[in-house]
Amino acid sequence: MKATITATARYLPEKVLTNKDLEKIVDTSDEWIVSRTGISERRIAPKGKVTSYMATKVALQLLEKSKTKPDEIDVIIVGTVTPDMLFPPTAALIQENIKAKNAWGFDLFAACSGFMYALETGARLIESRIYRKVMIIGSDTMSTIINYEDRDTCILFGDGSGGVMLEPSKGDDGILDSILYMDGSGADLLKMPAGGSLHPTSKETVEKKMHYLYQEGRKVFKFAVKSMADVSYEILMRNGLTGSDIALFIPHQANRRIIDAAAERLGMLSDQVFINIDRYANTTCGTIPIGINEAVENGQLKKNDYLLLSAFGAGFTVGSILIRWGDCK
Repeated sequence: MKATITATARYLPEKVLTNKDLEKIVDTSDEWIVSRTGISERRIAPKGKVTSYMATKVALQLLEKSKTKPDEIDVIIVGTVTPDMLFPPTAALIQENIKAKNAWGFDLFAACSGFMYALETGARLIESRIYRKVMIIGSDTMSTIINYEDRDTCILFGDGSGGVMLEPSKGDDGILDSILYMDGSGADLLKMPAGGSLHPTSKETVEKKMHYLYQEGRKVFKFAVKSMADVSYEILMRNGLTGSDIALFIPHQANRRIIDAAAERLGMLSDQVFINIDRYANTTCGTIPIGINEAVENGQLKKNDYLLLSAFGAGFTVGSILIRWGDCK
């Protein structure tokens, strides 16, 4: 038995923060940001309507599109690095919001690879034949952990949420293969230093701005370019495919140059590569499910198409998933 995606959804906050807006906040320019990242604007969530709020909006859409009753949901898995609170899990808040009284679930922390790791986990639960309806949601409010005085990071991120419904496949469609890696040697290069047990919140951690995202951009960029291209190439080779066999490649939307480098390594044409980083920036766990939903709505995926997903994130985490597309809304 394979797990297949039967419904997709996304939610983006209404507020738009453009590069021109950022020019008024930090020493940067629209031209500089676009040329180095491909980003023109990003969405910002209002106070109080953050990760669980956005994820609940996605969950309600998934119920409607898949014609599923709340009490039919078996599991809710949420990829996020910005939960409403460290505990309870965001999945519990969603479960209560949509009244999925029979569901259990959890949050999965794998940074920008969070949705991919959650999708893999959900697929294996479906394959166990114990669970039949698993919600996978990627949701992040990155604006809450970004230092808008740091021009190297504040330009890169936005807020958003996306998700899919996983159910047993009735045919040959579904998740065909996955390759996931982790390299802990890069842990110090991309992180939020404080807020955990190592550096619990204190006056000192706040004054030192240790509760904001920190990254060493050049080293992260170098890892991302190689790892995302390598893992995508590996999964194609393992399945006897080439880039030309893929109808659509949806990579993690972190930097346009990283996306272009991965696509070039795979020998893909521009119309095979999904890109929305220009409008949403890096929504972390939200990038891939938001992209899947937009691709479905744009008619870019048809039954039996090969869909390739790829991501990298802090940890370092990296992964690629190969899907044969089925009937999906």
